[in-house]
Amino acid sequence: MVTSSVPRLVIAAPSSGSGKTTVATGLMAAFAARGLAVSPHKVGPDYIDPGYHALASGRVGRNLDAYLCGPELVAPLFLHGARGCDIAVVEGVMGMFDGAAGEGELASTAHVAKLLRAPVVLVVDASSQSRSVAALVHGFASWDPEVRVGGVILNKVASDRHEELLREALESAGVPVFGVLRRVAQVDTPSRHLGLVPVAERRGAAVDAVAAMAEQVRAGCDLDGLVSLARGAGALSCAAWDAAEVLATSPPTPLPVPSPGAAAPSTPLPGGSAPWTPAPQTPEALDSAQAAHPGARGTARPAPTQPHPASDGPVRVAVAGGPAFTFSYAEHSELLAAAGAEVIVFDPLRDEQLPVGASGLVIGGGFPEVYAAELSANEPLRKAVSALAETGAPVAAECAGLLYLCRELDGQPMCGVLDASARMEDTLTLGYRDAVAVSDSSLAVAGTRMRGHEFHRTVVEPAAGDAAAWGVRVPRRRLEGFVQRGVHASYLHTHWASVPSVARRFVERCRTS
Repeated sequence: MVTSSVPRLVIAAPSSGSGKTTVATGLMAAFAARGLAVSPHKVGPDYIDPGYHALASGRVGRNLDAYLCGPELVAPLFLHGARGCDIAVVEGVMGMFDGAAGEGELASTAHVAKLLRAPVVLVVDASSQSRSVAALVHGFASWDPEVRVGGVILNKVASDRHEELLREALESAGVPVFGVLRRVAQVDTPSRHLGLVPVAERRGAAVDAVAAMAEQVRAGCDLDGLVSLARGAGALSCAAWDAAEVLATSPPTPLPVPSPGAAAPSTPLPGGSAPWTPAPQTPEALDSAQAAHPGARGTARPAPTQPHPASDGPVRVAVAGGPAFTFSYAEHSELLAAAGAEVIVFDPLRDEQLPVGASGLVIGGGFPEVYAAELSANEPLRKAVSALAETGAPVAAECAGLLYLCRELDGQPMCGVLDASARMEDTLTLGYRDAVAVSDSSLAVAGTRMRGHEFHRTVVEPAAGDAAAWGVRVPRRRLEGFVQRGVHASYLHTHWASVPSVARRFVERCRTS
């Protein structure tokens, strides 16, 4: 059995707004300034914080999400990101014990810390307390004996006297203090309707913000003590995740995508039972669709394992990037490349054509609503995207990508691939989703289960096409998204590491479309 022990820390807090991002990003930058190779990670589905982590560490920021990927993949994905690193810093999410709603500890910072066998540093906003801090920290340190709270960093401390009182209280609680950050003017990290403004939109200002976090942490924290704590993390008895290996060992998807209007073929179920047929696309059919395929994430109709057909060389897959489309998990491009794709990033705000020779298109999340006028003004690219989709080429779009493919967004013309309109609204749609594919598509066969995450303040009308992408059961049963020709467009953000066959199926469709 493979064992690994990368020094690592999990940065947690009693609640959101305590200073996790400042401390975690500052630590990454401060360690990197010392010449350490730092592996940056973020608990949960957040796309924005990893951008600041990457800027601080010089390495790709990666997510560790026990809901989207399953607890079994947290340690392998961590080791994949931490290859060749001297230390890893994992920024938590929300309060330390807050996870997926109604799922207990699942996907919480505490859960991930246990899966990583990592010590936790608790960041406490001490601005309105003194001796009470000991009771607070004691509660967090003792709530779950499997979580090792190795120490605290006190944030927003007002004065030397305030610091003295806090240290006194924590000494009696037996919890080491690894840092004290004074109450200063907030580091310039502006927010808007979905949280922090991404690094790609701030550039120079983001560099200055990360430098300020690094200096604040360097001046106020015991970096040597924190490195020593990180070295006390337990060994992990698993191999690092590898895109090529998981594709080689996962079975191929069993069926091609049917041509428009064609009847879905039937396939026997295990044990020679009756053929499987896609359930009617109504919310009431979701129960029966999932009952027919009750397995874990990514299960679909069983298929025998067989050798993957020889590659005819790489196919070109265009991936949207730039300030308008910053939401992407690094593992998606890695899986596409391992499946035989040449991944080419383009910027829909600047590039008037898709990359030459692109036979597939991936458009992830981001903020097209902020850049609606600029995206609309790039008419040549909008027409190119529409033309590619019209050929039946695979197009995978999530959230922002869904909006971009609509007919219009807040009255601004978009690509017109989907006969739907999108607009901003005040209501925040947020949360994990358990979904089942209800239509065969360029990503998955009907019946495939995946977990996703929604995070937006927009609405698309209609919410689903004649062939929907997903059936979602929680918080309410509904059909969601669009499947037409090679297009799969949905609000759901998914993590392809949980179902690597998605990437292979997409690349295979690029070869045959």
